Amino acid sequence: MKSYVLMGLLAATAAPGAARAEVLVSGIVDVLVDGGNNYSWEKVSLPGTQCGNGSQYKFFVHRSGTGSKNLLFFFEGGGACWDYDTCSGRAGVLGAANPNGITDDYMTQFTAKYVSPIVNGADPGLPFRSRKDIATKDWNIVYMPYCTGDVHVGNNTVTYTDTTGQQPPLVWHHAGYKNSIAAINYAKQQFPSVEKLLVTGFSAGGTATSAGYYFVRRGINPARGYFLNDSGPIYLAPNVNDRSRPLHDKIRQSWALDSVFNQLPASFDRNNMGTINRMLAMEFPNDQLAYTAYSRDYNYSRFSYERFYTPNDKETVLSYWKQDQDKLVAELNLYNNYSYFIPHERAINASHCSTIITFVGAHACQKMEKKYWYEYVSEPWQSYACHSEFVPMDVFLQRFINENKRIRIYEPANGYNAEDPGMGILAPLINGALEG
Repeated sequence: MKSYVLMGLLAATAAPGAARAEVLVSGIVDVLVDGGNNYSWEKVSLPGTQCGNGSQYKFFVHRSGTGSKNLLFFFEGGGACWDYDTCSGRAGVLGAANPNGITDDYMTQFTAKYVSPIVNGADPGLPFRSRKDIATKDWNIVYMPYCTGDVHVGNNTVTYTDTTGQQPPLVWHHAGYKNSIAAINYAKQQFPSVEKLLVTGFSAGGTATSAGYYFVRRGINPARGYFLNDSGPIYLAPNVNDRSRPLHDKIRQSWALDSVFNQLPASFDRNNMGTINRMLAMEFPNDQLAYTAYSRDYNYSRFSYERFYTPNDKETVLSYWKQDQDKLVAELNLYNNYSYFIPHERAINASHCSTIITFVGAHACQKMEKKYWYEYVSEPWQSYACHSEFVPMDVFLQRFINENKRIRIYEPANGYNAEDPGMGILAPLINGALEG
């Protein structure tokens, strides 16, 4: 679930050496993808909101410079936690982001500046290629940093014990639900007449998009509603032997989710969290709802299965992911207002998240197939070709948000990105920068 974008080098209380490393990393990524934003951000600290460690929660607002009536409500990602190791930060990449809270200058730091073209309103592209405006350019933005380890919807205070006995117990506030509701109410006051509302987020923020859309949509009440869950699927798990059921049971208890579930319509079954997809489609039949992720996502899949099953090697974990993803797609096909955009893989960030940092490699083709012999002439290094429409992420967003079209692309297994020379150069550089 946790993107490498959100690793320790981004900690708010970074040591001087780490701070210098962040400046260097920002410079590298800025050169590689010509990205980042220099928006003016308003810090909002509301009474009663808090991070997991008990510090004041802060979210940030950017107001359109063109008078736009559209609003982006963005849930930041960064793992999840339900025990001492994952909430304290000791678990590293398999833990929760920002265990030490949110600083006042958070939006000038690496994560928020480069997090997504959707936030920045432009696809940064490759070096020497101009930024390309996308569907969210000049929108108002509510940016929700992530520091509670509960995909922004937890509603519990828990004392976690260090099983090694080395550290004292950790009191942790899974306050995501309270924080989200406070931000929704604030956004309604600040933006009382929203035309288009896009709720989105990546990883844990993608999960929050689906889990929290009912509350954001009801609270803000836009003329038109959209959501895009990037790589935070809530899979179907009606039975105790379903692959995602152990994770669902664990977080349901640790985060006291029943107190949140009680407020959802009856079409949601708390014993099968994946019914959140059905509930949203039925509750908002005129909204445009969408899911995107890679079939080879080896990040969120680790959260879903690695700690609950053996064997848990990479290919076994990915096979579980693919099985659950197939069931999700079959479920989404039942509802006319669901889109999906599922490419196979890209080497950036272990194929986790298709809307972060850059849209390079974030494209999908329904008939990505081995080339015919005569197709090798133009690109002899590439053994795959798209024999249907090749759709980049920016085109998907244009059709989805501006044209209100349903798009469904579930790309078959292929090596297109793996064989792309540009990706072979770009991905290691970005991954190296993101990992510090």
